[in-house]
Amino acid sequence: MCAVHQPTRRSTPTVAPDNPRPTSRDVAHAAGVSQAAVSLVLGDKWRGRVSETTAQRVRTAAHDLGYRPNLAARNLRLGRTRTVLLVVPALTTEFFAGVYTGAARVAADHGFGLVLYPSPQGIGPARDPFASAQAALDGIIASSMAADALTALRGDHLPLVMLDSDPHGSHGATTVNLDIADGTRQIADHLLGLGHRHFLHLAADIASWTFDVRARELATRLTATPGTTLRTAHAPITIHGALTATEAALRAPGPRPTALICDDDKLAAGAYKAARRLGLHIPDDLSITGIDDLALATALDPELTTVHLDAELFGEQGMTALLAVLEGRTPTPGDIPVRLIVRGSTAPPPTP
Repeated sequence: MCAVHQPTRRSTPTVAPDNPRPTSRDVAHAAGVSQAAVSLVLGDKWRGRVSETTAQRVRTAAHDLGYRPNLAARNLRLGRTRTVLLVVPALTTEFFAGVYTGAARVAADHGFGLVLYPSPQGIGPARDPFASAQAALDGIIASSMAADALTALRGDHLPLVMLDSDPHGSHGATTVNLDIADGTRQIADHLLGLGHRHFLHLAADIASWTFDVRARELATRLTATPGTTLRTAHAPITIHGALTATEAALRAPGPRPTALICDDDKLAAGAYKAARRLGLHIPDDLSITGIDDLALATALDPELTTVHLDAELFGEQGMTALLAVLEGRTPTPGDIPVRLIVRGSTAPPPTP
C-alpha cells in the first residue's frame, strides 16, 4: 500500500544536540520513514499513500520528540492562515460554548485555529475584529442568529458555513442544521398524548430561521388535532422577559392554557417563576417544556421536559463541513437528530 520510500527505522527517537527544536527530518529518522511520508501524515494527506501502521509510527515519533510543525512557514507556502472564525450570538448560554468546543476540537485535529467572535449585542451587526477578514481568515462558521454580523465582517466573500439556517435561502456554501422541526413535533406529540388541547407558545423574540421553524411546525402539528387552541406570546431570551410575557399571557381572558411550550430552556425558567406567582403548580396545573437541555433544565424543580440538542456535535459538524468546502468536497448532507427528554414538568392536564 505504501507508495513512499521507508528507510530503516531507528528504535530510539533522537534530536541532534545542536538543534534543540526537533525537525521533520528528526521525526522521519526516528520513525524510519522519509520526510515526504512525515509531511503526508502530519498534513493529514496520507490515506491511500502510506499505511495506517506507518502513519501511526510517524505520529508516535512526533509526539515522543515533541515535534511541532512550523505553521508560519507552511501557511506562507500554501497562501493560507489556517484560521477560521466562529460567529455566534453573545455567549449568554452554555449552548454556543458547546458549539465552540466541538468546532475547536475538529479544527485542532486538522491544524486549524478557531477564533470565537460573539456579536456584542447578541444579534445584529458586529464590528470587524480584523482589518480585513478576507486577508486574515480561511473561512467562517456563523449562526443564523448572528448572520447580520457577516456584512460588517465582509464574510460573504469567504468560504462560509451557516448553522441553523434555511438550506434553501442561505448565502453560505452549505448549511448545518439540527433537526429542530422534528424536535418540535416530538414536544407536540408528547403533550397531545398526555391529553392537552390548550397551548401557549412562548416564542423567542428574535427574527431567525430556527425560531420560525419552531413556530410553523408547532402550529401545523397542533392544529391538525381537533379541539386544540394555540396562543403565542413573544419574549426576549431572558428569565425576566419570559416571566413578564408569561404572566401577561396567563392572565389574559379566555381559557387558560394547560401546556406552555418554550423556545428555549431559559424562557422555561422564566415561565416557572410566572406560574408560581399566579399560584399555579407545575405540572399539576400547567405543563412546561423547553428546548436545548442546558444544565439549567435539571436545576429547575420539577426538572424540565426538554429537547436535547447536541451542541458539541453541532460545532463538530459545522467545522467538518467547512473543511470539506475548503478542500472542494461536498459536505455530508442531513440534519443532526435531536431527542425529547421527558422529566417532571409535564403531566396530563387538570381535570375540568
